Amino acid sequence: LLSLAVSPLMFIATVWFSGQARKAFRKSREEIGNVNAELQETISSVREVQAFNRADENIEQFKGVNAANRDANIRAVAYTSALAPTLEAFSYIGLAIVTGVGGWYLLTGDTLFGATVTLGLVITFLAYVQRFNQPIQQIAVLWTNIQNAIAGAERIFTILDEKPAVVDKPAAKAMTEIKGKVEFDEVSHEYEDGVPVLNKVSFTAEPGQTIAIVGPTGAGKTTIINLLPRFYDVTHGSVKIDGVDVRDVTAESIRKQVGIVLQDTFLFSASVMDNIRFGKPDATDEEVYAAAKLANADSFIARLPEKYETVLGERGSGLSQGQRQLLSIARAALADPRILILDEATSSVDTRTERLIQKAFDALLQSRTSFVIAHRLSTIRNADMILVLKDGQIIERGKHDELLEKKGFYYDLYMSQFKKQEEVAATV
Repeated sequence: LLSLAVSPLMFIATVWFSGQARKAFRKSREEIGNVNAELQETISSVREVQAFNRADENIEQFKGVNAANRDANIRAVAYTSALAPTLEAFSYIGLAIVTGVGGWYLLTGDTLFGATVTLGLVITFLAYVQRFNQPIQQIAVLWTNIQNAIAGAERIFTILDEKPAVVDKPAAKAMTEIKGKVEFDEVSHEYEDGVPVLNKVSFTAEPGQTIAIVGPTGAGKTTIINLLPRFYDVTHGSVKIDGVDVRDVTAESIRKQVGIVLQDTFLFSASVMDNIRFGKPDATDEEVYAAAKLANADSFIARLPEKYETVLGERGSGLSQGQRQLLSIARAALADPRILILDEATSSVDTRTERLIQKAFDALLQSRTSFVIAHRLSTIRNADMILVLKDGQIIERGKHDELLEKKGFYYDLYMSQFKKQEEVAATV
């Protein structure tokens, strides 16, 4: 019992130090994440930093984040390092107890539980204490170090356990080949509870129709196109394709048949060929060439050092914004979608290139249902239906000339935004 007297204290010390070490390592992992995030953001925004002369401020901000990471690591290591000498001290206390009590019985000649205490017995128990405490110390230190791994695992499993915003129903089936009829029935959507972005939006797009969506910033235009491929699910109402609620089929089967060309084009650090082929990996080289030609991208690709095998930089660096959009359009054309979504796909090209792209779109949009978020008059003049959004609601709908005759919100929008474009186009 005397030999084991300090064992409970060693156990308590191990539990306390390991608990503190785990908290410290968790904080350390969070801080290294902040360092990486700060570093990535600063490097990505280097042009803005230089343009606004914020280099010194960003360096100081990074020093602050880095210092927090350093302090968190020092605190974690301090708890881990303090456990071993603490347990060692308890071990010496155990030796002192056995030595003191054994020496007392030797000097007084008293018996312990009826047995005579000899010098050999005392020395034997001193060896027992050392050999018993040694593995306890090793296990305790090892357990404290394991807290580092546990803290890292928590960060990993936090991501792995994150529930997707859109989950297929257990009985969801694959969407059959889409014909192109799209119905929004009393659709409402909220990104945050109590803050509606769309409010009871209803419309029908027949197969092959082009639907233009216009309205001021924050009206809900992008939300409509996000609901189609199920990047989000509706809060109320339903979105149907060919009469089937998109929530009743798998998201993957829908997205395979929906093409998207966004205003902010993303290209990968791969060859031009692989970037165009991204939506259809099994496409032949001839199909890639045809898609590039359709998007009028073949002319500038031919001027690249290795043409279609030219490897692009990060996010397509080395290409102009207009050239990146042409590749994005070619990528969508190659996928041959039944529903096409264009988020102002010609916003970053000159007027001449825009006309070439518009001709390509005329061929691309044939027999496809398309939704166009438009900021240019040329994109919407020939639309089969224009939806005018304001504050999450459709306030006007119809063709271009019909809406102008009404002299409502669209008329005001046209006079303030599109009229000047029309005058400029007439002079070109």
